[in-house]
Amino acid sequence: MINVNFYETVDDALLKFAVIIAKSGGKWVICKHRERDTYEVPGGHREEGEAVLETAKRELQEETGALQFDLKPLCVYSVTGKTQVNESGEESFGLLCFAEITEFSGRMEHEMEKVILMDELPANWTYPLIQPKLIAEYLRRVDSV
Repeated sequence: MINVNFYETVDDALLKFAVIIAKSGGKWVICKHRERDTYEVPGGHREEGEAVLETAKRELQEETGALQFDLKPLCVYSVTGKTQVNESGEESFGLLCFAEITEFSGRMEHEMEKVILMDELPANWTYPLIQPKLIAEYLRRVDSV
């Protein structure tokens, strides 16, 4: 079983990931991994000595080719339970951000095959028990403003 929780803040040392809900021109920015037939939002692991907001910027640029963007932290999230990236199943924490991308380079680095701008969110997520909850939290926060 996978549990996803949201917090306003936690100790920075606990933050291991950054995930970015991104839009461009009113469309969702969704990534397609080279080795999977599923879709995901940009994000990834924090490197040693890296500020977690820098992780978010780096991952957004690497996975989408974003050149110009406005990035804002939304909240902290945690995932408890065994996943592809957490074999122990212990609670792991990440920073959830939102980015409005205004310019792309057209070039992605690393594992992404392509970036798709979508009007509607896909049904076949890479992490179906996690990613829809992160997007729902983003939408809840946007709607409450």
